[in-house]
This record gives sequence, structure tokens and C-alpha cells, in this order.
Amino acid sequence: MNTTMEAMQNEQNGQVNPPDPNPSPVPQPQSLSKNAQKKLLKQQKYEAKKAEKKAQMKEQKQRDAERKRKEWEEKLAALPEDERLKLIDSRKELRRERMEKRSEERGQKIQRLTQAKETGQNIVVDLEFSHLMTHSEIHSLVQQIMYCYAVNGRCSSPAHIWLTGCEGEMETQLQRLPGFDKWIIEKEKQSYIKAFSDRKDDLVYLTADSETVLHELDPTKVYIVGGLVDRNRWKGITMKKAEEQGIHTAKLPIGAYMKMSSSQVLTVNQVIEILLKFLETKDWKDSFFQVIPQRKRTEGDSENCQEVDGEDCEEETEKKKRCLEVPSHD
Repeated sequence: MNTTMEAMQNEQNGQVNPPDPNPSPVPQPQSLSKNAQKKLLKQQKYEAKKAEKKAQMKEQKQRDAERKRKEWEEKLAALPEDERLKLIDSRKELRRERMEKRSEERGQKIQRLTQAKETGQNIVVDLEFSHLMTHSEIHSLVQQIMYCYAVNGRCSSPAHIWLTGCEGEMETQLQRLPGFDKWIIEKEKQSYIKAFSDRKDDLVYLTADSETVLHELDPTKVYIVGGLVDRNRWKGITMKKAEEQGIHTAKLPIGAYMKMSSSQVLTVNQVIEILLKFLETKDWKDSFFQVIPQRKRTEGDSENCQEVDGEDCEEETEKKKRCLEVPSHD
């Protein structure tokens, strides 16, 4: 109490207490081992670097747009009136054709996704782990789900995606996505156990901890992917959940085709994209090498893809960029 009163009195007199020469260390999460804390710090640095790079790319894009606008204006100013009008009309026609093509592609995409509701492979993203994640981790998962929907929409034979346990902050952040209410997917507040109460024996939880290897995708099964950005805090949680619920489990046959640099735990979007690739190619090896970034593979499995500052290879990054630039709400 005396210390508090002295601090208030010093503040009123314009005095500031000097900083503690021996400040207490910031407490670390008790559930994290030293190795896990190092991995968490590494991930945080990677996310910060990724955000910085994204901001730089946005600024560069704005500069390029401004440069092109000025070049266009200068080109028009240098032409006679009749040629200037012809060039403007030509550009309008090109834009109209491009918009018609996009409209046609959107229509085809809607048709494919609608058909997938009846005949497509059912894939569930289990969102019942949101209470275990921070705000930024939930945001990361939402971005992964957005990417999954965009990739699925591009597939010639898309799957039918379900979001179950979609409540709370997870639902709030998803609702903020442009056009989310128009997505052709199933959005359920209830769990997949209730959503598929009459098909419990068809449920297969995909987890790296399973002893059962998935060799083929059975169109009669419902494959579940755990929606959890765990940062190594919740190892084995999906396997334990599946065992308690009494449902089947399986793991992707990654070990048969490549060596991972660490664990075989992949992000939600990587797992779903691998499944989508396999639905189209029926080739696990091709699916793995197209999706799993080099930083998660050992040196011997590089195959024409060089690591870039600990991030995904350039081809992988550009692929995601192209995919997300296309409106994903139709």
C-alpha cells in the first residue's frame, strides 16, 4: 500500500520511478518444453518475416499499378484523337471479354461444387478446437480454410467440404471473409458426430498418430481433418479424440514416398490439397511432392525445388498467390 501511495505521489510531482535493474523474466507457458519454446519462437519469427514480405509485396503492387496508369495516360496523350479513341475502345473490348470469361468460369465452378454435394468425396474440417487456440492461430486457420475452398473450386472433380463445430470466434472470423455466406460448403455448428449420426462407421479421422495407413480414398467414407494450429502444444489430441468417440483413424502414406525433416504433421490446407490432388491423379507420390513444401522434406527429397529462407519454395508461394487472387466466394 505504501509503495502504491509513493508511486502515485511521485507521478503527481512529475517524478518517474527508475526501471527495476533486475526485472523478472517473462513467464513461459508451463505446458511447453524448452524444445517446444524454441520451435514456437522460430515460428513467430517466420510469421513476422512473412507479414513483412506480404506488406512489401503489397506496396510493390501499388507502385506497379501507379506506374502502369501513368504509362497509359502518357501513351494516350501522344496519340492523335482518332487513334486515341480506337485504343480506348480496344481496351474496353478486351476488358469485356475478360469479364465474360471470368463469369463463365465462375458458372462452371458453381456447377462443379453443386454436383460435389451429391457425388463428391466428403471431407470434414473439425473446428471444435478453437478454444485451444489464440486469436492469431484462429486467424491462421481461417486463412487455411479460405485457401482450401479456393483450391477445391479449381478442381475438375472437387470434394464436398464440411465445417463442423463452427461456433464462437471461429465462426465470427469466417463470417468476415468476403462472400463466405455464398460458399458452396456445409457449415455446421454441431459436431461431425451429430452431423453424421447415421453414418458413424463411415467416419475416418486423419491423424499422423494412427497405425492404419490410408492407401485409397473410399467415396463412401467421410474423412475428417483436425482444424488445429497447435504449434506443438497438443500432440496426439486428434487421435485421442477419435479413440474416445470410437471412430476409425488413418494416416496419409507419406513415409512410403518421402522422408520428412521433422514430424509428419501438416497444415489443414496441405492435407486437404493432398486429398484433392489424389482424387484427380490417383497418385500419392505426385500429390505429396506437389503440395508438401521443401522445408518439411529432407535434402534427398528436394526434386527441383529449392528452399527459400526457410519458407515454401517460390513455385509453391506463387501457386498460393495465384489461387487466392481469384475471388473465392462464388
